[in-house]
Order: sequence, then structure tokens, then C-alpha cells
Amino acid sequence: MKKQKNGKKSALLFLLIVTAVLAAVTAAGMLLDDAAMVTDFTRRNISPCLEYPFGTDWMGRDMFARTLTGLSLSIRIGLLTAAVSALIALAAGSGAAVLGAKADAVISWIIDLVMGIPHILLVMLISIACGRGFAGIVAGVALSHWTSLARVIRGEVLQLKQAPYILAAGKLGVSRFSIVRRHMLPHLLPQFLTGLILLFPHAILHEASVTFLGFGLSAEQPAIGVILSESMSYLTTGRWWLALFPGAALVLVVVLFSALGEKVRRLTDPASVHA
Repeated sequence: MKKQKNGKKSALLFLLIVTAVLAAVTAAGMLLDDAAMVTDFTRRNISPCLEYPFGTDWMGRDMFARTLTGLSLSIRIGLLTAAVSALIALAAGSGAAVLGAKADAVISWIIDLVMGIPHILLVMLISIACGRGFAGIVAGVALSHWTSLARVIRGEVLQLKQAPYILAAGKLGVSRFSIVRRHMLPHLLPQFLTGLILLFPHAILHEASVTFLGFGLSAEQPAIGVILSESMSYLTTGRWWLALFPGAALVLVVVLFSALGEKVRRLTDPASVHA
């Protein structure tokens, strides 16, 4: 019991620290948005040093400011798209399980259809259809990442439907909407929160990948995908820092989000808290 309690405390502490770090990166990137766009040709192609920890690029732009701004933009896009995807998954998963066999068949067919298309390709197609840019990439990521969570929620709701108190509520004439809202949603909250957080790294990576390929955010925005795409032309000239630090920072943020999701799972599932 004591070990379980200590494990829960450590998981909560880790969650708070990681959340604070990600929030600080997001805020710092927003504050450095103007600095990331400043060009100064007198400081072109400076390798990493104390004054410029991530060096400067061929236009004299501070890569540290550009990296933080790009990460901040990616995190904000990840939060928005993951939230939309999770809500779609909650509605689709719950609807498939409680609206009857026909609704279940239709929603399951849509889930299989979306999952049958590679994520990157689907994000690109939706982004192009929506005019690319911020709106296009948000729509592309949000509408392509809800299927796995929807299947999990559907399975949970199907199990809950067989619970005695759910069956009793139905016999007493309680509406399906009320049963879902009052009795099922509280049980779905742990899976929903965990799935929501685990959607972040996928959303961030796919946003950066599609932007890197030229089908996402515009080149004027200091996004990580734009930074990495531009840096490819200069790697052969020895300017390794242009891709190394932004790429490593993106990987670190993705790892932190994945770890955050694991800690949330442990906190919402007491049986899994061991350390």
C-alpha cells in the first residue's frame, strides 16, 4: 500500500514537472515569435556558441528563437487537433455502441475506411482540400487521428452496456443520452484522458512531417517542419546545427508527451501504479 502511494506521488510529480516544462516552452515560443523572424546578415552562419546556443542560419536568424517558436506552434497545433480528434472519437465510439446495430455498422465502416489510408497521405489530402496553411493542417490531423481511440471507447461502452445498473436504468425508462451522460462518461474518463494525451505526439509528428513535405504550414511561419525542410539544403556545407537542434527538440517534446500519457494512465488506473 505504501509502495503504491509513493508510486502515485512520483507519477503525479513527474506529470506536474513535464506539464510545466511544456507550458514554459509554449509560452517562451510565443514571446519569441518576433525575434524568430529577425534577420541580420552580419551574423550569418554562426555555429553554436554562448550568445547563440543553437547557432544562426544563412539569413542571420537566431535558431534558438526559431526552434522555440516552432515547438510552441507545434504544441498548440497538437493540443487543438488532439482535442478535436478525442471529441470525435468519444462521440463516434459512444454512438456506435449505443445507437443500435445500423449505426454501429456505419461508424465501424468509417473507422475501417479511415484506418485503411496511411495517416500521412490522408493528412496531406485533407490539408490540400482545405487550402493548406494552418486551417488545412489542423483539419487534416484532427480528422485522421480519432479512429484508434474511437475503437477503444466503443469496446468500453459495449462492456458497460452489460453492467447491471445500466440494464436497470434502461428498464426504468431512462433515455440513452442520460445513460451515456450520467453513467458511462465517468467510466470512460480515464481512457479518454489517456487517449487524448497520447494523440499529442502523433499529431505533432504528422504536422511536422506534412509541413516538411510542403503540404502543411506556409514557409513564412517558423514551424519545425519548415525549419527542417529549409536546413536540408545546407547540411552538405557543414551547417549541421540547422537541423540537429530543431530535430532533437521535436523528438524531446514527443517523448515528453508520450511519457505524460503513460503517467496519466498510471494515475487513473491504481492497479498499474508500482513506481
